[in-house]
Amino acid sequence: MATFEDFMKLDIRVGEITKVEDFRNARKPAYKLWVDFGEEIGIKKSSAQITECYDMDELVGKQVLGVVNFPPRQIADFMSEVLILGVYSSQGVILIKPERSVKKGDKLG
Repeated sequence: MATFEDFMKLDIRVGEITKVEDFRNARKPAYKLWVDFGEEIGIKKSSAQITECYDMDELVGKQVLGVVNFPPRQIADFMSEVLILGVYSSQGVILIKPERSVKKGDKLG
C-alpha cells in the first residue's frame, strides 16, 4: 500500500499547453506537448498518447495536470520531462484538468 507520505512526494501542478506536434517517431500514436507550468517551473516537454480523443488544434490553451518531479525519460528521439495525467477510458485517454481556470503552476493538494 502507498502511504500519504508517498503521495506527498509527487509534485503535481497545473500547466497550459502552448505547443503541440505530431510525434511521428513514437511506437504508438502520440503528440509532443510543450506545457507552461508558470514562472517557477517554466515550459516542460511531454509525450502523450492522446491522439484518439484530441486533435492537435484543440489542445493549445488547454489546462492540464502534470507530475513535474519525475526524472526525464527518453522516448524515441524526444526527451519527455513531465508526466501529463489522464484517465484510461473506453474512448481513449482523457486528460485531467482543473474544474475552473487557475494560475499556471498551482499545485494539487
